[in-house]
Amino acid sequence: MVSLGLVVSQFNKEGEITHEMEERARTAAAEHDAEIVETVPVPGSYDTPLAADRLARREDIDAVAVLGAIVTGDTDHDQVIADAAAQGLTEVSLKRDTPVTLGITGPAMSVDEANARIDHGATAVESAIDLAETL
Repeated sequence: MVSLGLVVSQFNKEGEITHEMEERARTAAAEHDAEIVETVPVPGSYDTPLAADRLARREDIDAVAVLGAIVTGDTDHDQVIADAAAQGLTEVSLKRDTPVTLGITGPAMSVDEANARIDHGATAVESAIDLAETL
């Protein structure tokens, strides 16, 4: 059985986007006989690398799935956040030699586009399981 850590950005949770992503992630884990050992909520996608790193250090976690939704605003801030999160998560995965999957959707998407991509929660968990089993 694969043991997973889950990091969930709370920034769009009030709009149900990341809540639904988390629910899809949990369903996917159960369907693949994987266990989510710990879930760490973080304020926003920018904050996910630190939480992913803490989980990736643990002996009882085989892989980490990271969920979030970066919705566009009036500035390019969403692009900056997405780039920083992706780079940080890649560094964690390589440094800890632990799969860390990117289930953060965006940037440059509307709320409707974010809602249409909530299945990325399941995809991130499925990818984490596949990588943990393969590696």
